[in-house]
Amino acid sequence: MPKQLLLIWAIICSGIITYFCLTDSSNIPAVNFPSIDKIVHFCFHFGFTISWILFFKKELKGKDANDYKAYLISFIFSVFFGITIEILQSALTVTRAADVTDVLANALGAVVAVFSAIAFKRQIDKI
Repeated sequence: MPKQLLLIWAIICSGIITYFCLTDSSNIPAVNFPSIDKIVHFCFHFGFTISWILFFKKELKGKDANDYKAYLISFIFSVFFGITIEILQSALTVTRAADVTDVLANALGAVVAVFSAIAFKRQIDKI
């Protein structure tokens, strides 16, 4: 798959996550499920990190023999993106607040994404 499409996909995923994290939470239907917020944060950052790994693996292909640079860049980007979103939630919204446990759920989603990408390296390299 061309790296331009992977970049567009990663940007779209980032935009969707940003929208849902900064939208007025009173407009989101309430779900009575324990820790659903943390599960959503985990899933958002799992997908975010995978989408950026796919792009960075293509972008760095041939420039760096070590694929792990793509994993590291994507992980760090995901963690900083999550922290930035939490700060923006606190600063720009009235129905949301920054939460350290959200940042932990984000980081855990990013960690699992990196290890999943490593485990499925052969399949990912075919993309």
